[in-house]
Amino acid sequence: MSSIRARSANSSIPPILLLGGPEHARCRRPLLVASPDMNVPPTARIGFLGPIGTFTEQALTSQADLRASVRVPYRTMPDVLDAVDSGELDYGFLPIENSIEGSVNLSQDELAFNHSLLIQREVVLDIEHCLVGASGTAMADITLVLSHPVATAQCHAFLRRVLPLADVHEASSTAEAARLVAADRHPGVVAIAPRIAADALGLALLAKDIGDYQHNQTRFVLVAREGVPAPTGNDRTALVVYQRADEPGSLISILQEFAARRINLSNLLSRPTKDGGLGDYCFIIYADGHIGEELMADTVRALHAKQSAVKFLGSYPAAGEHAAARDHADERWRQADDWVRDLRSQIR
Repeated sequence: MSSIRARSANSSIPPILLLGGPEHARCRRPLLVASPDMNVPPTARIGFLGPIGTFTEQALTSQADLRASVRVPYRTMPDVLDAVDSGELDYGFLPIENSIEGSVNLSQDELAFNHSLLIQREVVLDIEHCLVGASGTAMADITLVLSHPVATAQCHAFLRRVLPLADVHEASSTAEAARLVAADRHPGVVAIAPRIAADALGLALLAKDIGDYQHNQTRFVLVAREGVPAPTGNDRTALVVYQRADEPGSLISILQEFAARRINLSNLLSRPTKDGGLGDYCFIIYADGHIGEELMADTVRALHAKQSAVKFLGSYPAAGEHAAARDHADERWRQADDWVRDLRSQIR
């Protein structure tokens, strides 16, 4: 991809967790920190995007160990990650991808460029948008709908069909929209919000599952300053890869490292590096497998040797996918490795 320039050697990539050529040799630290127990202790402080009642909190509380922890709402996702970096929090919890809207670029960029944190696990939540309001509210009385613009966009067909005359105003979050409705209790004002927000604020569910698309899901990740969970057999590895040169086929050279080892990519993002000008992009890659497995380790070694730099974002338990195909590929790789070792043993 000749239109995508390589990252310069004197760039400001966060040094920690960075792999690369000789120019990066002094920046390395050991990546693997033993994490035999993947459960978060109840004393742990976990930050999430507030206020109380967001989809983020709903996803967080869907995990038994996270639900038992000390949950701390923050105003923005960067605030959450800054607090983890500083040690104010033990973990941060944030969305990175939605099946309707795609990548959550703010989260992806913060992890790739502004922080040196490791993903500990992922959680996938089914998103159910609800119309909530004061008890006894009739659809005919509704004149104003409050919500986050992403939520209103995902419920556009419902609003046109059921509430064509209602005004739609923006709120900072779906939970904040529900809070405003609860504070006002006006029968003509409602919110599009999660069920958890309605329950917390004592609002009535006026309509359930009003989203335009079925199977609306959001992927969230738990991050910490250090620690890589042990392989489970159903894992994902996240990397940021910076190209060595601006030349045709540079992206293909990255992808071939995964294809040659039959490693599936679950997500590939092209993101501007922020400080290199137009056309200066890197790639955020989510691949099936764990750095503790030989296939993935060999892939990362090859990228380390051939590309400008590689930032490791973590190897962690994946949500919901099956690992049978990867296990088969890993076994075939071990068989091939044994065969080559046998051939080399015959050298005199």
